[in-house]
Amino acid sequence: MRTLRSPGGCAWDREQTLASLRPFVLEEAYEVVDAIDRGDLAALREEIGDFVLEAVFLAQVAHEQGAFGIRDSLDAVCAKLVRRHPHVFGPADGAAPPLSADDVKRQWEAIKADERTSAGREPEALGEIPEALPALLRAYRIGKRAATAGFDWTAPAEVEAKVDEELRELREARTAGSRREVEEELGDLLFALANLARHLDVDPEAALRAANRKFAARFRALEQRFRDRGSELRDASPAELDAEWRRVKGRE
Repeated sequence: MRTLRSPGGCAWDREQTLASLRPFVLEEAYEVVDAIDRGDLAALREEIGDFVLEAVFLAQVAHEQGAFGIRDSLDAVCAKLVRRHPHVFGPADGAAPPLSADDVKRQWEAIKADERTSAGREPEALGEIPEALPALLRAYRIGKRAATAGFDWTAPAEVEAKVDEELRELREARTAGSRREVEEELGDLLFALANLARHLDVDPEAALRAANRKFAARFRALEQRFRDRGSELRDASPAELDAEWRRVKGRE
């Protein structure tokens, strides 16, 4: 990457900035996730390389600005892992029982809070949740962080009741004809659904991706059924579309 960014390197690579690389970082991250979802280890090997390349690219740009290099980033994360795993890297204590996964999570959050205090920052339960996360995933993370502070429903049934409440309020807003209120209530409904997913121990992003794939596969099959008959979807009536859709689902 130093060579590509050098005067004798690549014109495109030389003109990139931290801001211009942002969409590529997101794209490569999603391609890694897609390979995982498809269970394609050959693709995952390649996508991990592409993803790491973006990290190296960003660090090289930062290094040229006199900020830091890739070694600094890797040293920092190694130090963080050691600091936040005292039960693994700290002094051995044969008398102490091993920590459960939940114990480790609580310890991790407590150490993060101490780090913020030491750095002169006020501890915030919702701090450091990136704004750039997909909205559904960010809603899930916000609910999870709020729960660590004790602000949460006690059972999935309570969240289901909240979902019903938000759906009712959405219907009322739609009846009133206020677009602003419809948007607000729909957002509240989606936020409640993200929290329901958390209480059901389901990753809402993964669940929605799976639903997207399922719908897309069924829709392609629907298109093919009509094309096999020499017609297109746009030429079919709603009743015909519904009947064929049910047949596609029934064949799964």
